[in-house]
Amino acid sequence: MQLKIMPPKKSLSVCRASLILFLCQVMNALEVPLDLVQPPTIIHQSPKDYIIDPRENIEIQCEAKGKPPPSFSWTRNGTHFDIDKDPLVKMLPNSGTLVISITIEGKAEAYEGVYQCTARNERGAAISNNIVIRPSRSPLWTKEKLEQITILKGQSLVLPCRPPLGLPPPIIFWMDNSFQRLPQSERVSQGLNGDLYFSNVLPEDTREDYICYARFNHTQTIQQKQPISVKVHSMDELNDTITANLSDSEFYGAKSYIERPPKLLTPEGQTSHKEELRENVLSLECIAEGLPTPSINWTKVDGELPVNRTFYKNFKKTLNIIHVSEADSGKYKCTARNSLGFVEHTISVTVKAAPYWITAPRNLVLSPGEDGTLICRANGNPKPSISWLTNGVPIEMAPDDPSRKIDGDTILFSDVQESSSAVYQCNASNEYGYLLANAFVNVLAEPPRILTEANLRYQVISDRPAMLDCAFFGSPIPTIEWFKGTKGSVLQEDTYVFHDNGTLEIPVAQKDSAGTYTCVVRNKLGMAKNDVHLEIKDPTRIIKQPEYKVVQRGGKVSFECTVKHDPTLITTLTWLKDNGELPNDGRFSVDNDHLLIMNISDEDDATYTCVANTSLDMVSASAMLRVVDRPNPPFDLELTSLLERSVQLSWIPGDENNSPITDFIIEYEDALHEPGIWHYQTDVPGTQTTVELKLSPYVKYSFRVIAVNSIGRSLPSEASEYYMTKAAEPEENPTAVEGIGSEPDNLVITWQPLKGFDSNGPGLQYKVSWRQKDGDDEWTSVVVANVSKYIVSGTPTFVPYLVKVQALNDVGFAPEPMIIIGHSGEDLPMVAPSNVHVNVVNSTLAEVHWEPVPPKSVRGHLKGYRIYYWKVKNSSKRNRRHVEKKILTFSGNKTHGMLPGLEPFSHYTLNVRVVNGKGEGPASVDQVFNTPEGVPSAPLFLKIVNPTLDSLTLEWDPPSHPNGILTAYTLKFQPINSTHELGPLVDLKIAANMTSLVLRNLSYSTRYKFYFYAQTSAGSGSQITEEAVTTVDEAMASRQVDIATQGWFIGLMCAVALLILILLIVCFIRRNKGGKYPVKEKEDAHADPEIQPMKEDDGTFGEYSDAEDHKPLKKGSRTPSDRTVKKEDSDDSLVDYGEGVNGQFNEDGSFIGQYSGKKEKEPAEGNESSEAPSPVNAMNSFV
Repeated sequence: MQLKIMPPKKSLSVCRASLILFLCQVMNALEVPLDLVQPPTIIHQSPKDYIIDPRENIEIQCEAKGKPPPSFSWTRNGTHFDIDKDPLVKMLPNSGTLVISITIEGKAEAYEGVYQCTARNERGAAISNNIVIRPSRSPLWTKEKLEQITILKGQSLVLPCRPPLGLPPPIIFWMDNSFQRLPQSERVSQGLNGDLYFSNVLPEDTREDYICYARFNHTQTIQQKQPISVKVHSMDELNDTITANLSDSEFYGAKSYIERPPKLLTPEGQTSHKEELRENVLSLECIAEGLPTPSINWTKVDGELPVNRTFYKNFKKTLNIIHVSEADSGKYKCTARNSLGFVEHTISVTVKAAPYWITAPRNLVLSPGEDGTLICRANGNPKPSISWLTNGVPIEMAPDDPSRKIDGDTILFSDVQESSSAVYQCNASNEYGYLLANAFVNVLAEPPRILTEANLRYQVISDRPAMLDCAFFGSPIPTIEWFKGTKGSVLQEDTYVFHDNGTLEIPVAQKDSAGTYTCVVRNKLGMAKNDVHLEIKDPTRIIKQPEYKVVQRGGKVSFECTVKHDPTLITTLTWLKDNGELPNDGRFSVDNDHLLIMNISDEDDATYTCVANTSLDMVSASAMLRVVDRPNPPFDLELTSLLERSVQLSWIPGDENNSPITDFIIEYEDALHEPGIWHYQTDVPGTQTTVELKLSPYVKYSFRVIAVNSIGRSLPSEASEYYMTKAAEPEENPTAVEGIGSEPDNLVITWQPLKGFDSNGPGLQYKVSWRQKDGDDEWTSVVVANVSKYIVSGTPTFVPYLVKVQALNDVGFAPEPMIIIGHSGEDLPMVAPSNVHVNVVNSTLAEVHWEPVPPKSVRGHLKGYRIYYWKVKNSSKRNRRHVEKKILTFSGNKTHGMLPGLEPFSHYTLNVRVVNGKGEGPASVDQVFNTPEGVPSAPLFLKIVNPTLDSLTLEWDPPSHPNGILTAYTLKFQPINSTHELGPLVDLKIAANMTSLVLRNLSYSTRYKFYFYAQTSAGSGSQITEEAVTTVDEAMASRQVDIATQGWFIGLMCAVALLILILLIVCFIRRNKGGKYPVKEKEDAHADPEIQPMKEDDGTFGEYSDAEDHKPLKKGSRTPSDRTVKKEDSDDSLVDYGEGVNGQFNEDGSFIGQYSGKKEKEPAEGNESSEAPSPVNAMNSFV
């Protein structure tokens, strides 16, 4: 069994047939097996018009088949050609092909003529076409002397080619001596006849080597015309001497260089006629001269130009219509147009037709007694005539056959016999050509036979057509039936398609279509059958298609193509670029179903296709790769419309690199004032390539353009040419003009000078003017160079002045400048504030009032008032080492202010001064005030020493800031039991002069918590806390030692230790096995919230929350070994609120900031020390 694969293809056009196919007249589908008797059939022959290479042997082909094998004979020019008499001619064995050997001797011209081949056997004779043999020719140009053509610029010119006649006609082109093709354009082009046309000539057309070449493809030779020399003159180049010596006839043409409307060089006149044969290419041409160079347009007068068959060549001077038909006949108009006018030409086209087949005669295989028909129908313009031949002889001259009847283009056969076998020729001819067809009538009596190989196996993709072949032959023509399976019924036409050649078509093959099919053919002489087998395969599908990608140049990209296919088929995956192979480039790599492209360049912008092939089907999917980048820089910058204050800039955009240009940025350089520095001028939309730019005077401009797209900015374009604008008077005056005195007797006038770009001309200077604001003086002016400052001396102190600065240059003055108000220099204030008095608000805050000084005494800009204050002495400490003065400044014309941050119970002195831009005025009379008492700070320390069984000794130092006279100390303490519960609170008052105290009658081995603070008449100060433990009773300790030395106790401890060791070993084994001992995690998850970590950065301890204030610290807490608790210095420092050296107030003198600090709470409020007992106490507390 052989496998027959059905590749993917379109279904054949089919004829629907009945279940039993009666194919008696459809003989074209039946091939007579070569083992059966049959007339000759020509299967290969040389073309009708056969042009040969005269340098090679001539081979005239004629091949035919038949049974018995046919014999061959030839005619030449209508008479028998006896090949045996010519030793140069021989016929190939078992063939009718002639070989004429002329390479050694003989000439091709001797064998020119019309040849016809006849193939003959006992059943008839077939003839070939008339084969016209002509040798190709490539003659030389005739010798000619060519004079130089001298022509004026702007005139038209035609350089004739006039190639020699060749066979076939040569291909014409123009080149120079270096074999370089001459450039052609809308102005200069080659016509269909080979001539070179110039619509108008330019000086660059001058050359001495205009050479026309003729290439004869058949002989692979090129012939060359003599070079033509052309000299183009302009009128300015012709001096009077040359003009006097040259007559008008020596110039090509007589018209001078002027613009003119178009005129046709070819074709001539207003109308012409063109005839073309059907299926050829219709070529129409119009070439015009004129200045400016005309453009050509084509229209069809009585219709539209065919859309898909119309093409233009030679810069639209040639109109080509391919596959021309009779419908293309009509009038075609060409129009040549320039700015001065137009000219038209109409070409009438007639399409003729050599004969072409409508129905060509086909071979007939008939059994004795059957009827048949030969039909020969052809068309053409003019309509061809039909003639019949039989066995190469006109049918009128052939022997009569009672079984045939001729009816024009049809021959009818009835009751044929074996003697009716013959070959019939149909000839259709008109003046443009002929058609010749052979068709035989073969009378046979043969039982059916199946020509298709037995037991073929077909593989088809599901849901596609399946074509099962069953080629057969028999005479009479057999009928055919198809069956499926060994016991299947006859297949019906509603599901299947039965073709005339015996093929069974399953239009849509499904999985259940698989199986064995049997074809059975019958005629009256017998029967034959054949089995074929059909397999249905799953289609190949691309389940993951490559996707559209946009990648910047230099990047990388990956395309994916995932394929699913029938498991019994082998698939190959191929990647294509624009339907061609991938470049042989290391940047491209294919890995399974991925295509990777590295270092992407512009050439990679393409469509990439993955093609999955099996032996049965092919699928593909494509995706486009768009390579983008910043635009290329614009180019060809051009300045036009050059005016004094504007210019038009145009440019050509660079390649946008697949990302549309959104904007153009225009920058300028001022080569006169800031060479090499580029400034932004303006920007325009990306669709605009021209912009009008506003210019400033006296600037040497150069411009450049930057293109912008979504990827980024292009590089700047090349700079444009320079354009210098004329000078003009300044349009602007200096800015930032100020008048401020630096000394009491001067006025310093400053300004921001103009930039060179704004000077508008050479000789930039400034006119500085001033006068007193409140006086009647005239303006005083001075012109200074291009500077930024002028000093006016001898002015009164702090007097307002009117000031203005005007720019000028060599052309003129800028507009009148704006006037500003300035002041001459300041001096120190003369008067101190008066009526200063102090109101003490509380122990840390006082309010100061004063009366302002007279405005004239300020002698400058009033900045505010400044208070100096200092503490003279403390009521509790008579000596001070030094006096530290503090300053508060109050802006503006204030009359009071607040002094914050004062120390309680202190003696202060202050004075007030007025401040201006020069400095401070004299101080007011000193004012003295005292602050009242405040609450004290915490005692410096509290330590507990000499613990006994029932007593503790407390020692302390007074507060560092008593803030008044201490009246007493308060000590509070309470016991803490083993469950951290607080006992009753004891409250003791201690004299202010004491620094230690012994507490007696305490419980032994008990922890106590102490709260300690000082008091003044203003109240209680901050507290300090501590904890301590009384010692253990010695008898109890002795009993503990005795127990520890008992044997039973030692044994118990050993058992416990052994148990712990076993637990540790078990834990260690579990850990090594990957287990996790959970004790630590549980401890972390249930940590006692009372235990707070110590801050390592500052050494302070965490504070208890309010709910736990009455609990002592746990055993892990630590205190210093000397059991002292030091209190941080909490003296209230002065918060400076003024603008001066030390502080700042609001405008109303109120205090801006606030104090911040931590105070120990009273025991009742739950405050407790953050410190823990010493390790000694911790050990004592462990019972």
